[in-house]
Amino acid sequence: MKLTSQSIHDGQPIAGTYAFAVPDAANHVALSSNHNPHLAWTDIPAGTQSFVVVCHDPDVPNKGDDVNQEGRTVAADLPRVDFYHWLLLDIPASSTEIAAGAHSDGITAGGKSGPQAPNGWRHGINDYTGWFAGDAQMKGQYFGYDGPCPPWNDSIVHHYIFTVYALATPTLEVTGELNGANVIAALAKAQVLGQASLTGTYSLNPAVAA
Repeated sequence: MKLTSQSIHDGQPIAGTYAFAVPDAANHVALSSNHNPHLAWTDIPAGTQSFVVVCHDPDVPNKGDDVNQEGRTVAADLPRVDFYHWLLLDIPASSTEIAAGAHSDGITAGGKSGPQAPNGWRHGINDYTGWFAGDAQMKGQYFGYDGPCPPWNDSIVHHYIFTVYALATPTLEVTGELNGANVIAALAKAQVLGQASLTGTYSLNPAVAA
């Protein structure tokens, strides 16, 4: 399989259009247009009945003491964990492309509601659900795509890995809520016929981005 994008070039920085936030000189960050990127996949394995798309950032610090704190820096050697930005399931085998902005156009405080995605597909719950759990204005269940917003004081560039999986079944059976861990666990048990990935990078730290 091969995964391509008109929005993201493999190994290159992601444009702010596809991010949750962009750098801001006065406040460190400002909310962005938060469009999902264009994705297209080819060389589909025989027997494919559906696709799953996953986007995750493996560079999120698992300790938040220094995150977004004035006068502090998130150290490069801090342990990192996965943060899921997009879980899209039950894409039929006849669909091999997602248009930019078709699944996310702007930021919804409290998250996009429900798993219903365009075309009858199914959105999972991204990890902004946990990130904003303690924020009275932003807390809620965040379904669908929400783009990059790494700590503005992180000393490393974050990597956003988009992966498409071809399945031999028309749906992915997931146990529990549709979060990243459960979707990945379901994929590990599913009959995956092929997969392809591309990676974009992003930073809100001007010194790192430069």
